Amino acid sequence: MHTRLPLLSGDATAVAARFKALANPTRVEIVRRLACCDECCVCDLNDSFDLSQPTISHHLKVLRDAGLVEATRRGTWAYYRLVPDAVSALRQTLGA
Repeated sequence: MHTRLPLLSGDATAVAARFKALANPTRVEIVRRLACCDECCVCDLNDSFDLSQPTISHHLKVLRDAGLVEATRRGTWAYYRLVPDAVSALRQTLGA
């Protein structure tokens, strides 16, 4: 059996916040879609879900606040991408 060192308190808090952000099926699906590309326009995410634009924006804000996604503005559109270090930290926590 492989023994893992416990997470430091601050690290555990950050990882828990990321998992909490993923406790919603829509946010899981947003992350899954972002994992399939380098970045995605918010307009494409809006078109992919049967939800209002403000609802999608709320989900993206939760994911941003948890440090899972980041955005770049180009004109009137925002382009979202996963934060590789955050995703890697989740994988490491799960032992993957």
